[in-house]
Amino acid sequence: MAGGGFVEAGQLKRAHLYEYRITGYFVFACIVAALGGSLFGYDLGVSGGVTSMDDFLKEFFPKVYRRKQAHLNETDYCKYDNQILTLFTSSLYFAGLVSTFAASHVTRRKGRRASIIVGSISFFLGAVLNAAAVNIWMLIIGRIFLGCGIGFGNQAVPLYLSEMAPAKIRGAVNQLFQLTTCLGILIANLINYGTEKIHPWGWRLSLGLATVPAVLMFVGGLFLPETPNSLVEQGRMDEGRKVLEKVRGTKNVDAEFEDLIEASEAARAIKDPFRNLLRRKNRPQLVIGALGIPAFQQLTGMNSILFYAPVIFQSLGFGAGASLYSSALTSSALVIAALISMAFVDKFGRRAFFLEAGTEMICYLVAVAITLALKFGQGVELPKGIGVFLVIIICLFVLAYGRSWGPLGWLVPSEIFPLETRSAGQSMVVCVNLFFTALIAQCFLASLCHLKYGIFLLFAGLIMIMSGFIFFLLPETKQVPIEEVYLLWQNHRFWKKYVVDEHSST
Repeated sequence: MAGGGFVEAGQLKRAHLYEYRITGYFVFACIVAALGGSLFGYDLGVSGGVTSMDDFLKEFFPKVYRRKQAHLNETDYCKYDNQILTLFTSSLYFAGLVSTFAASHVTRRKGRRASIIVGSISFFLGAVLNAAAVNIWMLIIGRIFLGCGIGFGNQAVPLYLSEMAPAKIRGAVNQLFQLTTCLGILIANLINYGTEKIHPWGWRLSLGLATVPAVLMFVGGLFLPETPNSLVEQGRMDEGRKVLEKVRGTKNVDAEFEDLIEASEAARAIKDPFRNLLRRKNRPQLVIGALGIPAFQQLTGMNSILFYAPVIFQSLGFGAGASLYSSALTSSALVIAALISMAFVDKFGRRAFFLEAGTEMICYLVAVAITLALKFGQGVELPKGIGVFLVIIICLFVLAYGRSWGPLGWLVPSEIFPLETRSAGQSMVVCVNLFFTALIAQCFLASLCHLKYGIFLLFAGLIMIMSGFIFFLLPETKQVPIEEVYLLWQNHRFWKKYVVDEHSST
């Protein structure tokens, strides 16, 4: 298959010698670390709901509130087109993309666990500021603290899960991050559904409850073990060996530990991991993991739907309560999709999920665009049947995204970087991801206002491009040990000329 480049077990160095069994210690570590996803998910879910609440709009965005009231029961693409309102959402992501470079230093020097704890503290402070906000700048400063928390958490958690997981179940374990993200979105939408009825301070409760996952993550983080990979990278060999034996549930870890030592020796020789990431031999990881996949994950249009699902449904004429209820439906679909992906990604592989779901997503976006072109934006109420059809199509889109670009957008980058560039690479992943998240958040409502249904055709076209990118450039990484993934590039029909050429010239 074009772009397959899969390496059989016999071609790997020591993979067939790895041993493991699932232990309670391993399960505890992964569940606690995965709570980092709930910070990201809760914010994704809560921010869109709060920006559609009348009490919140009256206090901070009275112009938007008056425009909304003028079109209360009508469809209108431009109800919520306000750059300060979208800055409330996107300021978090701009803060996150800056803070992830500080997180890279902490993650490499102090360990993955340290970044997880710092992220939880920053997120807690941001949630308190937002809940107590009395003006727009207090809101935005709170969002900046939240963004720093997400920058640290998203940098460290996918790395932590991929390094702790045995190769054969790495896909499922890493996707705990996506599952907790989806659960955070669902819980946030259900909370918004309840607090929308509490006047005039329900929005404060929605924003303030973000402290709960932050506290859980902080307390759990105090008891987390560091990953064996990180401990060996820091030169703490004996401790790294003990943790590896404990998380694998066996003393027979010689083969895996040897791979960790070799990887750490290469890592310690690198003084500037960001510059090393630009070397020719790391071109596949740079193009696929650091730039392509994190950017494309946002260009599917999914986060636009999640940010503004309540806004979209209100614009479709549903009304406030029905709007938040519809958003809860879509986030439930996201949780189901994450469970499907966890169950099958290590069986069918990453490429199959990317390509099959991508085809579905293109069809659903075209269907939404055609429906909106015919029935929406005329200044009249949307027929009930059309509204229900749109909700079903959006839920199907969410199911497709939630088992492909959603979880795999974090899984694949976290498993393809070598140890010497892994922390720097993951920072690039988070930076690019959050940059495009912020860009889409800031531009989506204005684009919806001006492009109308064409925005969904644009996203469909982008998914066609990214599916081709995956088909031709991404090798299959399922069940390949994380410290032997580099062998895939040496056997890939396109990338081997970059990797092998540099090795042969050095």
